Order: sequence, then structure tokens, then C-alpha cells
Amino acid sequence: MGSPRSALSCLLLHLLVLCLQAQVRRTARRRGPGGPAAGRELGSLIPAGWGSQGTSQQHVREQSLVTDQLSRRLIRTYQLYSRTSGKHVQVLANKRINAMAEDGDPFAKLIVETDTFGSRVRVRGAETGLYICMNKKGKLIAKSNGKGKDCVFTEIVLENNYTALQNAKYEGWYMAFTRKGRPRKGSKTRQHQREVHFMKRLPRGHHTTEQSLRFEFLNYPPFTRSLRGSQRTWAPEPR
Repeated sequence: MGSPRSALSCLLLHLLVLCLQAQVRRTARRRGPGGPAAGRELGSLIPAGWGSQGTSQQHVREQSLVTDQLSRRLIRTYQLYSRTSGKHVQVLANKRINAMAEDGDPFAKLIVETDTFGSRVRVRGAETGLYICMNKKGKLIAKSNGKGKDCVFTEIVLENNYTALQNAKYEGWYMAFTRKGRPRKGSKTRQHQREVHFMKRLPRGHHTTEQSLRFEFLNYPPFTRSLRGSQRTWAPEPR
């Protein structure tokens, strides 16, 4: 879930580098010997920081850590099913957060907003409007203002197809719940633990905004031969 504008700019700059490299190689072949001069010419044409694929990848990683204030935010609605408690994460009006909600509970409906070019998101309760955040002790807290970095989580898709949510401010600390659905301190969490594994589920009765595509079937007459046999024609079936 990223910024289309940032992705497009990265792609255009990468294509520009490839075009300049091809142009310099053609110029070097026409001039014959003179590799160092060609190299200096290429270095003067390519923007700083775009000399290699590794540098461009580093630029993408850096941009994925910066809050995107320009692009349109992608908003999704789903529930977070806890692997340990077997229930759903909910944000209550008294600012308590737990994983004790049943499927379809209004407090378990979460609004997830993209924050950056990468996979960082802000999660808030649809019923209360409170954001899920983490304080310096690793405790999950609810805030009405979720602009801080402590309210941003990185979605990590694991090999077992579960999703882990790592806090952006306190790296290495994850959203986690015990078997009884109580929040667990982020300082005691690791990515391999079951307590940090979640599954995204649509709320009961919730439908996606995308309309399903309907296929139209056309009935053509069967393929038959004419009496002469030299031409093929379409003829309706005899009734």
C-alpha cells in the first residue's frame, strides 16, 4: 500500500539511468578508445545517488519510512483475529484494548489507514474513533489523535500467512495478546511468538466496494456445412 506518485518518480528515474547508460555506450563505441572520458561523461549525466540498483533500492526503503502527506490515503476495514485468544481485537470506549471480541462485534471493526509509501498503517476503532498506540513501556494504549509515530505499525506478512504488527517508533516491539485476550507488553514480544500473529478478516455482513464482474453468455447457432460442402455457414438448429 504505497504512494503512486513516489513509485512513479522512482520508476522514471530508473528508466532515465538506463537510457543514459545506453547513450554513453553508443558514444564510446563511435569514439573508440576513451573509456575514462566516457565514464566521466556518464557520471556527470546521472543524478547523485542513482548510480546503482542498490542505491535506488535504498532510496525506496528510506521513502517507505517517511510519512506521506501528499498522496491519497488507502483506507481498509477489517477485523484482527488473534491466533492465541481465538477472538478479535477491539477498541472500547473506556480506551481499553483487548482481543476478546466475537466475530461481528461493532467494537472489533477496525479502520486501517496507510501512512507511507510502504506497508506502515494506523489502526483505529470504527466505533470509538480511537487509535491503537504503544507507549514507551510497550503497553497498548488508545489515543484520539493518532498522528504520532507511536501509533504507526508496520504490517509484516509471515511465512505462515499470519500478519504481525510491529510498532514504527519502538522497532522490535509488536502488538500482542495472551490466550485470555489481554495485551502483552511489546518489550516481551518476538516475531516468531504466537501472541503477535493475527489474521485479517472482513466484519460480518461487510461487503467490499468493488462490484463483482458478471459474465454474459452468448448463444451462437451451431456450426453446420452447406449442401455443396465447399463453404461453411452458420445455420440455426432445426426445431
